Amino acid sequence: MRLALRIWRQDGPQHTGQMVKYDIDGVSEDSSFLEMLDLLNEQLIHKGEEPVAFDSDCREGICGTCGVVINGEAHGPERTTTCQLHMRSFKDGDEIVIEPWRADPFPVIKDLVVDRSSFDRIIQAGGFISANTGSAPDAHATPVRKEDADRAFMAAECIGCGACVAACPNASGMLFMGAKITHLGELPQGQPEREARVVSMTEQHDHEGFGGCTNLGECTRACPKGIPMNVISQMNADLRRAGFGAR
Repeated sequence: MRLALRIWRQDGPQHTGQMVKYDIDGVSEDSSFLEMLDLLNEQLIHKGEEPVAFDSDCREGICGTCGVVINGEAHGPERTTTCQLHMRSFKDGDEIVIEPWRADPFPVIKDLVVDRSSFDRIIQAGGFISANTGSAPDAHATPVRKEDADRAFMAAECIGCGACVAACPNASGMLFMGAKITHLGELPQGQPEREARVVSMTEQHDHEGFGGCTNLGECTRACPKGIPMNVISQMNADLRRAGFGAR
């Protein structure tokens, strides 16, 4: 495949970025999107040019590290992570526009790499439980309804990639936050701190500069793990129970 790539290049947070066009040939339709970028970087390094900086780690759709906007869509045309997007989703001769996540709480570090530590600070604010450590309890020591366990596992699938923020016109992180709150809120271990958790995480979310949710649904459509919007409803219910108005 021969492709025309328009890629956002930016030397650092304090620099002005711009789109730069690259032509690349010999791309296999069986390669992943990140492998295509690897091939581009090999060619750039061979020519003595600066390679394109982008995030990746496991490359198995698990870690949530990768993530770029491809032709205006978070993670690209398929509902998956960028590392699991394959070039068979494109055609020979296509022009592909590649940009970093566009959100104030995700400042650009270099090229396609953004700082997502704002998500870490939201988790630090309340996305945990305080429990004494020790030996593992018996499997059925604390019964949990299957419906609750299934919902907790569903919410726990969130990998914190930030696609929900990149897709949302308001740059809201509430799908991410709703998933973390629902995950813990459905389990017995999460009950003692449930109200304090949602208040602390919401306050940190707003402090980081994320926008509010207006129920457009772009977040869940872009989510590679299919987290549903009703986790946001769960978060709002917990906020009301804690004495706050619905977000």
